[in-house]
Amino acid sequence: MRQTPSGGAGTGTAPAGGRPMSIGTVLRLLRDEFPEVTVSKIRFLEAEGLVEPRRSPSGCRKFSPEDVARLGHVLRLQRDHYLPLKVIREHLDALERGERPRLPAAAPGRRPPASGEEGPEGAPERRTAPRVGRAELLAATGLAEAELAAWESYGLVAPDPDGGYGIEAVTVVRLLADLGRFGLEPRHLRIMKAAAEREAGLLEQVVAPLRGHRNPQTRAHAEASAQELAELSVRLHAAFVQSALRVGSR
Repeated sequence: MRQTPSGGAGTGTAPAGGRPMSIGTVLRLLRDEFPEVTVSKIRFLEAEGLVEPRRSPSGCRKFSPEDVARLGHVLRLQRDHYLPLKVIREHLDALERGERPRLPAAAPGRRPPASGEEGPEGAPERRTAPRVGRAELLAATGLAEAELAAWESYGLVAPDPDGGYGIEAVTVVRLLADLGRFGLEPRHLRIMKAAAEREAGLLEQVVAPLRGHRNPQTRAHAEASAQELAELSVRLHAAFVQSALRVGSR
């Protein structure tokens, strides 16, 4: 039986009594702590297998208090630890096996605001994203300095003005190295980078009107929507590539 994660949204959020809830009720419960959550976000997490609500005979989703607690736990891991869905799924699987998996430390940065708390000029206070230095990037990936310099010359990896790198650079460098073992050179991979930048530009157009809104919750919704769009676009890109490879092999 699925174990409810401790510290989930069920604490002070899910109603007692175990009555099944509609997705709209779940949304209202979660928004006390996660104002940026949307119905589409809940459906996306369901599609990824992170929550499995029962279905009524008519096909409507029916969430238990344990489902709400699980959703809250997933959203908290994304918000506080910047964990990708794959790692969150592995963490939840370990909990179901009765294990007590350790979580990485919460991402460095300022304390997240309490419900309704705002930062300067009415904007929600935002945490600083994790960063690494050049030496840390090389150590974490096992990359040689010359290789990193070559990739930087092609624009595949780029430091910030202060010389640091976003934490996602570690993933990028590892993937570049894996692709390089198949004979793909920086000049080949530059095409992928350009395509990703065009895709990011398209997604930015979708959320740009929300980012400039005066309402802080609307701006927070824009950030959540951008993350969800990015996750969906990655899945779509993977499906397109796999489909193209199957067609090419016929």
